[in-house]
Amino acid sequence: MPVHRFLPPILAAAIGAAVATPLAFWLGGRHTAQTLGSAPEAGSRHPAATADSYAAAVARAAPSVVNIFSSRVTTERQSLGFRDPLMQRLFGNRLGATPRRPIETSLGSGVVVTDEGHILTNDHIIRQAVDIQVLLADGTDVSVEIVGRDPDTDLAVLKLASGEAPAIPLGQPRQLQVGDVVLAIGNPFGVGQTVTMGVVGATGRSHLGISAVENFIQTDAAINPGNSGGALINTHGELIGINTAIYSNSGGSHGVGFAIPVDLAENVLRALIRQGRVVRGWLGVSTRELNPGLVKSFGLRTQEGLLVSATVENSPAATAGLRPGDVITEINGARIGAIQDLQNAVAQAGPNALLKIAGWRGSDRLNLSTTTVERAPPPD
Repeated sequence: MPVHRFLPPILAAAIGAAVATPLAFWLGGRHTAQTLGSAPEAGSRHPAATADSYAAAVARAAPSVVNIFSSRVTTERQSLGFRDPLMQRLFGNRLGATPRRPIETSLGSGVVVTDEGHILTNDHIIRQAVDIQVLLADGTDVSVEIVGRDPDTDLAVLKLASGEAPAIPLGQPRQLQVGDVVLAIGNPFGVGQTVTMGVVGATGRSHLGISAVENFIQTDAAINPGNSGGALINTHGELIGINTAIYSNSGGSHGVGFAIPVDLAENVLRALIRQGRVVRGWLGVSTRELNPGLVKSFGLRTQEGLLVSATVENSPAATAGLRPGDVITEINGARIGAIQDLQNAVAQAGPNALLKIAGWRGSDRLNLSTTTVERAPPPD
């Protein structure tokens, strides 16, 4: 889904679009326990690169970054003449569409994160793909199988069918600070593996319209078409994020890129390996973030929280007794100040989880409880 539907200027995911339209770069089974590239213990960490060079960090991480090439097929409708009511009456749906044919190929990147050959990448790179090929850092061309996809986070997991590649060591994105140096590794524009450098501009970015679940690392390390699904690493050569999208008017990098933190990606990875999909909780409520105008017009007692605008009939929210006009301030003791806070709290709780909801109803304190149900998967 093109993210430019949500925000101007365009949020362009960093993948190459159709070969038929070069330079138009828009977003456009069970296993046993697996061995992840482990986070280092205190005292065992590789030394950070020197102020003059980050070659050691790149040498540690780059062998785990792969190039991904995928192709998909589409259906082209017939010309407008065949949509004429008379033609439709005479020939029916036989003129409705031409045979399906491959017309689009995409390029992106991925990161090997387990010793068993599991690759983390972006879902938009392989969505509806009929053929996926992976080129390892040493140039070896290998086949892969799809382990699972999670459109809500724009993540997917592949597994190498043959060949070997080292698993990248995992970092700890929760320790990131604004101003930390980071490196992006990927395959921009299909030119081959490339490294760019920048700093962390922000953490916890959301409300971008990129995916349903958002908690991005923002960086000015150049992330260009083809980098999507590649590695964002720290100066120790540890994976801290999966490069996903850029904020751009043209589709090229303008210094505002976004990566999915590896701890979020790791949770998705484990779920997809275990059961082929990610199961999330659902509450069934629509809310609005508070602002001074809403606080004044509704005569609210609080400046923080979410105003309930509607509940879905027979949903957990309706069963709990939530009503339009209520304000939600906490879920299971955690403060709720933004819509993303509520979405994350409910999704991460999973189905059949008890939620304790605190807030306000007019001038009265509100304390309710309910049990979540499973969230329906998004349409493909």
